[in-house]
Amino acid sequence: MAVKVLILEDNPVARSFLCRVVRESFSDSIAITEAGDLEAARAQINLTGGSNGMHGVDPFKLILLDLELPDGNGMELLSELSEYPATKVVTTLYSDDDHLFPALQRGADGYLLKEDRFEVLVEELQKIVRGQPPLSPAIARRLLGHFRQGARSDARPGESGFSMPSDFVSTSRPVPIEKPPEHDRLTPRETEVLTYLSKGFTIKEIASLMGIKWFTVNDHIKSIYKKLNVSSRAEAAVLATKHGLV
Repeated sequence: MAVKVLILEDNPVARSFLCRVVRESFSDSIAITEAGDLEAARAQINLTGGSNGMHGVDPFKLILLDLELPDGNGMELLSELSEYPATKVVTTLYSDDDHLFPALQRGADGYLLKEDRFEVLVEELQKIVRGQPPLSPAIARRLLGHFRQGARSDARPGESGFSMPSDFVSTSRPVPIEKPPEHDRLTPRETEVLTYLSKGFTIKEIASLMGIKWFTVNDHIKSIYKKLNVSSRAEAAVLATKHGLV
């Protein structure tokens, strides 16, 4: 089955460019749907189960979205899709804090600059199958600078009004001491994925070992994080080992 990708971009030339980037980034069969505005994107998402991706409907696995659109702002769609089971990557020309941080707060799993070279964008998107967030080099440097500056000024967490999404920064939040009740609800497949995660395998390696697609592994990981109430593979590995889950 082809991996379903939605590209939300109002500029036809940029949209065509992003289509080429996506096709070059993944070895899987790709089915790309294009949308030029928010209305068209929402209509396509509704066909795959709406903002939550209804059970039994084949949702998009990857969504690339621009921020400035003819009928609104991509930030709106990010907020609406907080529960949608897709990797959501902003593709934009804006590299400033006023666009970057709100996008991450609203659930973006990656942030790419369309002005980057074709090869750079391909390399960054390929990080998805390795379990890494796709970030343009300039954006990665900006994030590092932001937190280094915060550390130098001894800023307490939350003082800046911005908190990083869990997929980008492994927080120091302590692992729960008590075993959450949802542990028992891990499926055999999720337990197998968790075992490989604990051993340091990448998403692509796990997919190969289990004979499934990388996006299926990604879905299992999201479910594991939710059930275990953790936000990183490090936390998941510690909790799994502590309670003998793997």
